[in-house]
Amino acid sequence: MKNILPIITLLMFMGCHSKKDTNVYSDYPIQDVKLSQVKLTDSFWLPRIQLIQNKVIAHAFEKCHTEGRIENFQTARKVMNGDEGHTRGTMPFDDTDVYKVLEGVAYSLINNPNPALEAFSDSIISIVAMGQEPDGYLTTWRTIDPLHPTSEWVPGGPRWDHLEISHELYNSGHLFEAASAYHWATGKDNLLNIALKNADLLVNVFGDSTRHAVPGHQIVETGLIKLYNITGNENYLKLSKKFLDLRGDTTVREIWGATNIQDHKPVLQQNEAVGHAVRAVYMYAGMTDIAVLYNNPDYLNAVHTLWDNMTDKKMYITGGIGSRHHLEEFGDNYELPNLTAYSETCAAIGSIYWNERMFRMTGDAKYYDLIERTLYNGVISGISLDGTHFFYPNPLESDGEFAFNKGSCTREEWFDCSCCPTNLIRFIPYVPNLIYATEGNQLYVNMFMGNEANLKLNDKDIKVTQTTNYPMDGNVALQISTPTPEDFILKIRVPGWAKDEIASSELYQYANIKPTYYSIIINDEVIIPKITDGYISLERTWRNDDKINLYFPMQVRQVVADTQIDNLQNQMALEYGPFVYCAEMVDNPNSFDDIHLSTNYDYNVVRKPDMLGDINLITVKGEDKNYTFIPYYTWANRGANRMQVWFPEI
Repeated sequence: MKNILPIITLLMFMGCHSKKDTNVYSDYPIQDVKLSQVKLTDSFWLPRIQLIQNKVIAHAFEKCHTEGRIENFQTARKVMNGDEGHTRGTMPFDDTDVYKVLEGVAYSLINNPNPALEAFSDSIISIVAMGQEPDGYLTTWRTIDPLHPTSEWVPGGPRWDHLEISHELYNSGHLFEAASAYHWATGKDNLLNIALKNADLLVNVFGDSTRHAVPGHQIVETGLIKLYNITGNENYLKLSKKFLDLRGDTTVREIWGATNIQDHKPVLQQNEAVGHAVRAVYMYAGMTDIAVLYNNPDYLNAVHTLWDNMTDKKMYITGGIGSRHHLEEFGDNYELPNLTAYSETCAAIGSIYWNERMFRMTGDAKYYDLIERTLYNGVISGISLDGTHFFYPNPLESDGEFAFNKGSCTREEWFDCSCCPTNLIRFIPYVPNLIYATEGNQLYVNMFMGNEANLKLNDKDIKVTQTTNYPMDGNVALQISTPTPEDFILKIRVPGWAKDEIASSELYQYANIKPTYYSIIINDEVIIPKITDGYISLERTWRNDDKINLYFPMQVRQVVADTQIDNLQNQMALEYGPFVYCAEMVDNPNSFDDIHLSTNYDYNVVRKPDMLGDINLITVKGEDKNYTFIPYYTWANRGANRMQVWFPEI
């Protein structure tokens, strides 16, 4: 049945767009409800967003200042004026850290106006403008000293000569993403004008039919599409598609042939998630945009195939992806080590961006099941509870000795390559954008977070108030407010764990399942729900102050892995609600090496509001010792420590 789903989806998609016409561009059938329409009140997510706003942004700006990332834009202007200068920093993409922090500022300003922060960010944007060359080119290391790049592994020379490694187009991509967000948040064009000038240069250089180069590190593709959405300039969209179409195409260019940069074969022939995991999921997100905007069934089929491979053969239980430290790559099918797992924070974030697009293309809840799993485990594990220490990789085991985190075996304040901290800054304030979506007369509730949302459905004003302690428990209350009675379909996602599914993946299964009996009450009336594509579908005339109460009872669930993952045979992991759990030595000083799990054990869940920022603690008595487990995302907040997710099963 699973193998036929992409075909069914394709037929449905083609039915909605009966004529394939690459001159008439389409849009996603499902639209997100923007975070500008959502006021977050959530006890779990609001403090995390406020931590970004009140502490982490300042921390990152300070690091960008002290380590020269901001100064490089000023130095580039001095060099253009005939003075000498030297690049500070070590990475050819250091410019993007500034862009990503500005993007995080943009999303923060939408629901948390801060005139001082906005004014400071405007001053940073004026410094960014200083680094732009007159024709729009903007990569500071090359402007400052093109023959001596900041990184030893980037060759010097003329513009665009070494796109496989230079990150010139990667820099442009993050500029475009940040500029789009800042324009949307503030209405200002200061950063947007810089981006458009750079994008026009890219169109002039790479839009030429004789130019067949592609970026080494993807993201410019989605960035160009965001600029297209703002301006309507079709040249940006066409260039995005051209970059994808040319990848791996030996008929028009001498390809690099490297799986690491997904240039080993044309994208429509790629059927396995390979290479650098972050580059891959950024590319898959761009491919999904092209599938929709061009009504292109070939692209559609390709992204379905790649998604199936990633989730069925190459994904960690946390939703993390990328198993190899070497070149930050996906490994082979079923190559999922624990101690040496890479599972980069940026890759988890990129996976969410891709899955959100897949949902808006298909309306299938399985994509949000994976978003939730990745969000609560593979993403927020990357930032400490105090907001100033980070993980680059996110392994599923630590022996307290292997320096997995860029030379450390615990969290670090910053990195020479700080893509992950700044990616968290741009992503976490964006999270409320994931809660709701609309399609015609259908309103999707995808995530469970306390909030008040004011939106339009078929041009009718609808207010939704969501009250919940999720993810600490599975109780959710929704209130619908409408000026007049309205007919529409409310679609509420049933969490994957409540359906006994692990992100629709064949890699992991729950052992010894105890049936979950979730219930729905509308205005004190118990409802037997209709489930479609993973959603409770409630079609009715909604009246002002209608109330929906959902109960998704949580239980400790034991997870076992596919037999083809050799290192996880006779191993077991624990989950509770959306959280994957782990054990740390600090909680099990006398029993850590003896921990084992069994489906016969009685697991106890205890709320600990004063521990690790408020958690549900799992305890169990083994054969002769007690074991304690904490949510995976909270580990290494008490210093370097041994940690495991998987344990022997008896």
